Amino acid sequence: MSQQKSDYVDRADIDETLDSRPDDETIEEAVANLEANGFDVVVVDSADEALDTIKSHVPAGASVMNGHSTTLEEIGFVEYLSDGDHEWESLPDEIWSIDDDEKRQAARRESQTANYFLGGINAIAATGELVAADRSGSRIGAYPFAAGNVVVVSGVNKIVPTLDDALDRLESVAYPLENERAQEAYGVDSAIAKQLIFRQELEEGRTTVVLVREQLGY
Repeated sequence: MSQQKSDYVDRADIDETLDSRPDDETIEEAVANLEANGFDVVVVDSADEALDTIKSHVPAGASVMNGHSTTLEEIGFVEYLSDGDHEWESLPDEIWSIDDDEKRQAARRESQTANYFLGGINAIAATGELVAADRSGSRIGAYPFAAGNVVVVSGVNKIVPTLDDALDRLESVAYPLENERAQEAYGVDSAIAKQLIFRQELEEGRTTVVLVREQLGY
């Protein structure tokens, strides 16, 4: 079942000042600094355009894996990867068809090295850094090195002025909402157990940030 931010926002105590649409100048600053730090950036106006960007970016025959991301659900990518008319190798379908827990966990680890790994992010500093965290590390494990290529999709609401603000956003916006989702989906609390500050991409063309001019994810 797809979960949306609206399912949890009324129950979570979040800092709304770190979850608002920035002005165009701030968006432009973030794009320029991300690009200066080695990230490719594509700015689109809508969720539909974000999905179209992914479709055109990922080549036929590529192995594709995604970490859990409300943003990817909101733009329709998760459904498209599972049911869509594409020519990719869908690793999530392969993984979740495995009945044996140990073998499925091993396949999840192997999927970190997918040709293309897609996911969301918890915060983007306008100074050019990406911040994310997981309970298990199954998403951010791929971002720094393991995956051949990384595509991060984010709404502009995740842009904040500084790296300190990005870390605050992780704690005061993303975590409370993810905790509500985890309690409902899995019956357990979430945790900021494994945290990533992605400051630079040194491999040209490896990591692309698709920035959507909408309020998406958390």
